[in-house]
Amino acid sequence: MNIFFAFASGLVFGLGLIVAGMANPAKVLAFLDLAGAWDPSLAFVMGGAIAVGLLAFAILKGRSTSLLGLPLQLPTARIIDRRLIGGSTLFGIGWGLAGVCPGPAVVLIGAGVGKGIAFVVAMLVGMAGFELVERSKARRTSFGQPQASIPAVTE
Repeated sequence: MNIFFAFASGLVFGLGLIVAGMANPAKVLAFLDLAGAWDPSLAFVMGGAIAVGLLAFAILKGRSTSLLGLPLQLPTARIIDRRLIGGSTLFGIGWGLAGVCPGPAVVLIGAGVGKGIAFVVAMLVGMAGFELVERSKARRTSFGQPQASIPAVTE
């Protein structure tokens, strides 16, 4: 049953991206072009997404399980640090250069668009690079002690 809801959620998300134009890099870049032919329509998409997110978090506030009975894994970090700012900056630069972010990139792959494939490959290379740097840091700080496993970053 859970796989059905996962599939349905992904399908609705993907269709929403297509209908909203988020899978069209030209539309996204027009939204980001404040000095040119600015297209404000994606601001309404983002506002709608934020509203849905706020409603979902309000419904789940104080709960330890989802509506399907699965354990909730909500973020607990509340600190704005260099890693968060750096990652957000890199995400914004990539979004501004490509006009694509991870969700729409998967939609573009499904449509057979080469830009989506290139984006996902670059994203995976970046993720692998991050893991290598983190493992290297862990090895340098352990000073010969057994290395603790580094948890994978998930969304």
